[in-house]
Amino acid sequence: MTTATVKDLYPTRGATEVTVPRQDPVVWGSPSTPGPIAAGDLQAFERDGFLSVDQLIGSDEVEIYRQELDRLVTDPAIRFDERSIVEPKSQEIRSVFEVHRISEVFAALVRDERVVGRARQILGSDVYVHQSRINVKPGFGASGFYWHSDFETWHAEDGLPNMRTVSVSIALTENHDTNGGLMIMPGSHRTFLGCAGETPKDNYKKSLQMQDAGTPSDAALTELAGEHGIKLFTGRPGSATWFDCNCMHGSGDNITPFPRSNVFIVFNSVENTAVEPFAAPVRRPEFIGARDFTPVR
Repeated sequence: MTTATVKDLYPTRGATEVTVPRQDPVVWGSPSTPGPIAAGDLQAFERDGFLSVDQLIGSDEVEIYRQELDRLVTDPAIRFDERSIVEPKSQEIRSVFEVHRISEVFAALVRDERVVGRARQILGSDVYVHQSRINVKPGFGASGFYWHSDFETWHAEDGLPNMRTVSVSIALTENHDTNGGLMIMPGSHRTFLGCAGETPKDNYKKSLQMQDAGTPSDAALTELAGEHGIKLFTGRPGSATWFDCNCMHGSGDNITPFPRSNVFIVFNSVENTAVEPFAAPVRRPEFIGARDFTPVR
């Protein structure tokens, strides 16, 4: 399917910045859709665009995933794999993509009903993994991720037509209020911010280290933050945050001695599969934006 056969509800990467009211539901499942999320929590997700779980996985499981993370980031073969992203200054691994294909340990986590069950419940259908990665923020200078909407990038560069995608970030270390934690503007998921400026070819090679194309203006961010405020997420290892694909979010640098690592999984509805990019000259590689739409089982 091409973009010519799919209406572009969310124009972006044009001459000027634009705002568009959300055209899609937030929670696609019906009240009778089975799953582990309580009705009140689903309502909060609809309102705020996110949902925190104090302990999604136990401490013994955290240790298993942390050991697997350590194994991957210290494996020379993984380091020189194109799926690894390194810090520009320290040259340490910052992220490893497609971990559910590289590692059976993380593949099992994706299939865990506590994880995929919540995704099915929110999106109201079977789901597949659009993207997975481990993120590593060692202490003393690991850089953050600037403010952005994931959907803006996934729509522009991966060709996701609708906002029917949800992410989960599972903490493998303590998320303090000082070590570069996730920040979200509650309620920002209800407004799409189309960014100004064309997408360069192979933009992903730069954007995975430092966002440029798809970056909101200072004026737009100031307006969104003034309207919605900013919530900083803290939590112990094993806690998790689910958030809508259009939440405006980011994280700061980690200049503390305390590392911050997480597993990040993006689930997309099988009824919202990718077409050609809406605002980029070429697709991103499949390890960043999947083209295998096989449902998670």
